[in-house]
Amino acid sequence: MLITRTPLRVSIGGGGTDLPSYYRRFGGYVISAAISQYIYIGINRSFSDGYLLKYSELERAKTIDEIQHQILRESLRLLDVRPPVEIVSLADVPAGTGLGSSGSFTVGLVRAIHAFHREYVSTHTVAEEACHIEMDVLCQPVGKQDQYIAAFGGLTGFEFRPDGSVRVESLRIQQEAVFELEDRLLMFFTGVSREAASILQDQDKRSAECDERMLENLHSVKALGLQIKAELEKGNLCEYGRLLNEHWHIKQKRSSGMSNSRINELYELGIKSGALGGKLVGAGGGGFLMFYAEDKNRLRRAMREAGLREMRFQFDFEGTKLMAHS
Repeated sequence: MLITRTPLRVSIGGGGTDLPSYYRRFGGYVISAAISQYIYIGINRSFSDGYLLKYSELERAKTIDEIQHQILRESLRLLDVRPPVEIVSLADVPAGTGLGSSGSFTVGLVRAIHAFHREYVSTHTVAEEACHIEMDVLCQPVGKQDQYIAAFGGLTGFEFRPDGSVRVESLRIQQEAVFELEDRLLMFFTGVSREAASILQDQDKRSAECDERMLENLHSVKALGLQIKAELEKGNLCEYGRLLNEHWHIKQKRSSGMSNSRINELYELGIKSGALGGKLVGAGGGGFLMFYAEDKNRLRRAMREAGLREMRFQFDFEGTKLMAHS
């Protein structure tokens, strides 16, 4: 049995500029952090015919065309996995919570299949193949951020160039500042899982149609991402918290589906209760609220009293990796 472990992520700044409808014209820039919540993929030769696939459902298929799970089907097709084979997936956090689970799943699967074939593959290739499956083959309205941070891990900046290439850079942050940032970023589950596709489709469509308000919004978010990079590298973490608050208000203007009255109330409660700034992790509409906390105890108490559950995490600096090979 081969098992890969692939991290989920939180977006630190610049989110949304990694969609091709934007970066192909203007170039994008996103800072992401891989976190210590994971998706595990196991792959093995099975003793029964066909494909045995275990995820949130159980599938048995004689041919690739019969497989219902789109990412599994197209990954197995692209990377030429012949039966009999068994694939199992497990996740620390359910899908639809804004932590990039689809991209992490695809990256972990691609990494597992290459190991199954006994092939060396670079981290960059794993990320690009995962992007190709989701964006080109399945035509999902997603960007490249999730696949790249899942593959590389760390606290990482990604420059998405108009020609489709991606420049990967680890942020030059002092170790003490990394620990402090990890300590002061608190994440709480809103209780709402959602499908990001409709929000991303709206952004993608409006960007492609050169909607002026959407493009101005994305330009502002990209500029904030670069500003966040500069402040983090200087160790100005409180300034990062304030920029997060600015980011929140800019992103709210992007789409009516970005938030709702309940999430807005929770955000305002967070700001009144010791947070300098925060964001909905992911495309919007639900999932996790992440705050930069000046007063951690006060913020935790307020969110707990509001009925929200905290998910504690650390940064992951390994990215997708092979855990076991037997």
